[in-house]
Amino acid sequence: MQAAADLMYVKGVNATTLDDVRAVSGTSKSQLYQHFADKDALVRAVVALQAHRVLDREQQQLERLSTLSGLHRWRNVLVQLNSLKNGAYGCVLGSMANELAGQDEEARSVLAATFATWEGLIADGLRRMLDKGSLKPDADPDELAIGLMAALQGGYLLAQTAGNVRPMEVALDMALDQIKCHLTV
Repeated sequence: MQAAADLMYVKGVNATTLDDVRAVSGTSKSQLYQHFADKDALVRAVVALQAHRVLDREQQQLERLSTLSGLHRWRNVLVQLNSLKNGAYGCVLGSMANELAGQDEEARSVLAATFATWEGLIADGLRRMLDKGSLKPDADPDELAIGLMAALQGGYLLAQTAGNVRPMEVALDMALDQIKCHLTV
């Protein structure tokens, strides 16, 4: 699974073959087919694995979010993680969504649910800010979370294309500036 996940992240889902996975993982055809009926089954397992990993990381980062400085710390962690690869591969979920959304309904559904959960974690943090009076009463945590997620995913894509994390930093900073406009202080 790890070999398949790594290959699909670096090469892409469609460019990764079962022979590639077998070669990198050192497994035989019979071993691979013992666990996965076909490439689609392997892809769906990788989607589930990556979704779990991302949500695990994001929950740790966002579960106590309740301040703008907390959002900046979250932003810095994501930028730093992406800078380790010079923005080379983008978001593991966004990259898979780009390839799979139009060809595998089951994978698309899992990815959509994962993005919704991730947005929900952000919105929950923004709701905590609203509840403690840090955000103006007319601030919509759900809408702000969608905007922040869109900036994040667009930033990942532009960083991937540029081979540099700067576009990601700019996109996230602009989204955070929008949230800052809703602060009460």
